[in-house]
Amino acid sequence: MKVILLEDIKGTGKKDQIINAADGHAKNYLFPKKLAIEATKENISALAFKQKKEEEKRAQELAEAKELAKKIEDQSLKISVKTGEGGKLFGAVTNKEIAHALEEQGSIKIDKKKITLKDGIKSVGATVVDVKLHTSVVAKLKVSIVAQ
Repeated sequence: MKVILLEDIKGTGKKDQIINAADGHAKNYLFPKKLAIEATKENISALAFKQKKEEEKRAQELAEAKELAKKIEDQSLKISVKTGEGGKLFGAVTNKEIAHALEEQGSIKIDKKKITLKDGIKSVGATVVDVKLHTSVVAKLKVSIVAQ
């Protein structure tokens, strides 16, 4: 019997996948626990429509991420911090501070978790920071650290 899975089932298949299941397994386990529905013409066409909508949504998110990446790459942030001797910072400039400066200077609101920074910026000068906007879109942000 062909069924459409409504959830991921270990050893059986992934969500929205059409599989062949034994009649007893489908009727006694999958259907009562609402893990699957029968693969009728109506259900298959509804699944195809749902997948098409999800694909359109992913394409739109990718386009928005690429547009935002262009805006971010056009930006150049200046962050002034207190420094000690030799241009060393007291502490470090973190991704939270970069996100805050990007919101203030560039009017672009980005979650601090999307800014990739290993340990923070610990010296005065220019640095390029990666901003991961989408699984396939990474923007390069120019950050200049200047002494107060």
